[in-house]
Amino acid sequence: MQTEDIRKTAEPAEILRAKAWFLGTRIDVRDLERGNRLTLGPLTMLVGTRGYSLIFRFGVVVLIGLTRSEESEILERLSPSVQNAFAQPESDEVDIVIDPDRPERLGADGRLSLSQATGGRMQVVAHVLAKSCVLGYYERSVGEVFDRIERLAERLCQGLGPARDKKEILNEIGNVLLILTRTVGRVEITEKPEITWEDIELDRLYERLAYEYELRDRDLALSRKLELISRTAETYLDLVNSRQTLRVEWYIVILIVLEVILSLHEKFF
Repeated sequence: MQTEDIRKTAEPAEILRAKAWFLGTRIDVRDLERGNRLTLGPLTMLVGTRGYSLIFRFGVVVLIGLTRSEESEILERLSPSVQNAFAQPESDEVDIVIDPDRPERLGADGRLSLSQATGGRMQVVAHVLAKSCVLGYYERSVGEVFDRIERLAERLCQGLGPARDKKEILNEIGNVLLILTRTVGRVEITEKPEITWEDIELDRLYERLAYEYELRDRDLALSRKLELISRTAETYLDLVNSRQTLRVEWYIVILIVLEVILSLHEKFF
């Protein structure tokens, strides 16, 4: 009996690699909804005996338990369905350790422990990875915009007038609105996936992983940066409009003065 227990404890835990790619603004899954699919929302398909392919409409694909060559093959097959593909896709990955004796959580070594490799647990992991991947992409994008907006704020602090084109400032405001639309409207960072609504275990697992990946805190920080960018850009745009309005008023005053001078010239000379 002791020998059997020792063998059980000595057995290595199964390790599955999960990786998410944020490929573009949207993936058209209509042509992909064929074959060995398990569920929709996200489109989940079984690959081989233990692998999973989970495709989210908002542009993310999560592959679990696949080899590098299988991943490359699926990504290549997906490319025609990706809309507005990114030149440099964001990615996020984690090793999943399947071990019923460990608590289900993200360990200090960066590995995620799960008690079972069920489809429901894989979907929860995929949801968290997909949202983390989207946040990572927009955090990087907003960081670049934030640097430009910070320079605008410095000009205002120094009492310098607007130096940028109105079209560029409108472009910054448009970028902010676009990011808000995609993160809030499509990805729904703070919303729980449907699979957790009627399963307490999956709900607890999702809450734990969402906390460990800091999804809500990162979303809040991103929203604050976007709000600050929007306010700064709008303030700068108001200054540009005010300057243009003042310039037009001066043009009108000059025209009136010229007209008065011409009238006096005709009257006296």
